[in-house]
Amino acid sequence: MSKHRVLIIGGGSIGERHLRCFLRTGEADVSLCEINPELRARLASTYTLSGSFGDLNEALAARPEVAVICTPAHLHIAQGIQCAQAGAHLLIEKPLSTSLDRIDDLLAVVAERQRIAGVAYVLRCHPMLAAMRDAWQRGDFGRPLHVTVSSGQHFPLYRPAYRNIYYTNRATGGGAIQDALTHLVNAVEWTVGPVSAVAADAQHLWLEGVTVEDTVNLIARHGSVMATYGLNQFQAPNETSITIAGEQGTTRYEAHNSRWVAAREPGAAWEVQASCTLERDDMFVEQARRTLQAVAGSGPVTCTLAEARQTLRVNLAVLEAADHQRWVTLA
Repeated sequence: MSKHRVLIIGGGSIGERHLRCFLRTGEADVSLCEINPELRARLASTYTLSGSFGDLNEALAARPEVAVICTPAHLHIAQGIQCAQAGAHLLIEKPLSTSLDRIDDLLAVVAERQRIAGVAYVLRCHPMLAAMRDAWQRGDFGRPLHVTVSSGQHFPLYRPAYRNIYYTNRATGGGAIQDALTHLVNAVEWTVGPVSAVAADAQHLWLEGVTVEDTVNLIARHGSVMATYGLNQFQAPNETSITIAGEQGTTRYEAHNSRWVAAREPGAAWEVQASCTLERDDMFVEQARRTLQAVAGSGPVTCTLAEARQTLRVNLAVLEAADHQRWVTLA
């Protein structure tokens, strides 16, 4: 079988990850578009690429089948429209954008050209989160009532270049709300339904060299489901958990332990429902595989544009709620 022609747009840390993970599927010939010549040369010498371009028009002239957009978030929509008009299917990094501007235009061109388009909310590819979600979707624990999310990591360890990238400015998708919290909100929306209202507190507390928020406390309503989220980007352990309490039991997804647990009876201890071993790239390789399967017509994208637009609405509402210290209701 011939391989899919995949263009990675943007060679930063997330672009390089997508590059190597699409290569790891064994189903893609990968090319790169990166405006920084030194970075482009380094990646071209590190990986086996089918092409390397400094200009997006030139890259699209080579007619890639799939475009993976890994540039700062404020560029996503315009580049997505350009790539879809050139005939490429899309995988767009999260968040979908930093505003709702022109998203309808992107949806229209994707529909007109009959392209596949997804957004890289990669937590959906964690098998333990998916298994816990399936249990709630089946009604194994009754109706979900309350969600508690706790997450943190030492950002300088995992993203040492954070002072010099998009993260420094909300306008380019920076700050804890758009960079990290958005993953968790999308995961919970996927599991219990969309957010309908938010109140939030956010502050820059510790990260050196930036002024954007690195800590967030969020109260949310997912319809009738109440939720709280706590996140910081400087704690020592890299831990994330999502706990859902319902009518007939409680479950917890533990990303750091790659497992999900449940307790059904009052006073009962947690019981491990399933666990696995994951390397850091494994979810991204799975996301790449699913994207290629969707392009081939053999499965859905991991997260649709409509779902990502809903999470973008939440991002904007959380920013507003935090900045003005008030509840914000989503239309």
